[in-house]
Amino acid sequence: MAIQWFPGHMNQARKKVAETLAKVDVVIEVLDARLPRLSSNPMIETLRLGRQRPALKILNKTDLADPAVTKRWVQWFADQPKTAVLMLDQANKLRDSKKIAALCLQLAPHRAGFEKPMRALIAGIPNVGKSTLINTLVRRKVADVADQPAVTKSQQRVELPDGMVLIDTPGLMWPKIESMEAGLKIALSGAIGRNAYDAEEVATFALEWLAARYPQGLQQRYKLEDCSGTGDELFERVARRRGAMLPGGLIDRQKISELVLTDFRSGQLGRISLERPEDPPPMPDLVENPDIAPLDDDEA
Repeated sequence: MAIQWFPGHMNQARKKVAETLAKVDVVIEVLDARLPRLSSNPMIETLRLGRQRPALKILNKTDLADPAVTKRWVQWFADQPKTAVLMLDQANKLRDSKKIAALCLQLAPHRAGFEKPMRALIAGIPNVGKSTLINTLVRRKVADVADQPAVTKSQQRVELPDGMVLIDTPGLMWPKIESMEAGLKIALSGAIGRNAYDAEEVATFALEWLAARYPQGLQQRYKLEDCSGTGDELFERVARRRGAMLPGGLIDRQKISELVLTDFRSGQLGRISLERPEDPPPMPDLVENPDIAPLDDDEA
């Protein structure tokens, strides 16, 4: 069964984004560096292109991603028209986030200073680190932060010390995730609400996928001699290694599922990238919508 998650507030938020794009100069999209293309909302991209707005793509959580793969993603985004890219990690977020204003100015050089401030819409799928980044830029808490998706539910205007104006948007998914594997990877990253997926299914997928591509992390974390076997077999072996057992010798399936997901999301399994630029792109179900047609801009 495909994973889908599009709470009601997101539809209203999408409409507000379409309206707001007429009044901004740049779209800043915060992406998860572990899955940059899968964490790029196709609705936002379609709306942005319809309004002919340049984009700053921020690869967040690079400290959790495979550095060699991230380097290829930086080049991939840099090769896109009217697009700049910036890497952020937890350790250097404050330092590197200061580059955002300069990169936006390169994309929209007609905007600068307090008389004609840069206006940027900042977007991202849920739980990608957007609110934390905004608080870092402002140097105080203006956006709610939680280790769960869909905390922000409405837009807010934020003014930075240099005069730049940010329009913060709720974390937005899109109505239909076409690919089952894409849905599992997005759920594994933590971007989808807990009630929209089966933790055991996602954990089993993760073990099998990681065993084929990043086996060392699994072996070290769970003290496995090798990573042979199916996802179900690995699930049982990891459960027994970690003592996730119930009376009667049964596996505590919920406990080990949550353990695997937490270990992945916190980087305990190593620096992992769930997709590469050369992978076939996902095929989202984008429906033509009059809201995204290019219109005359109000540049006041």
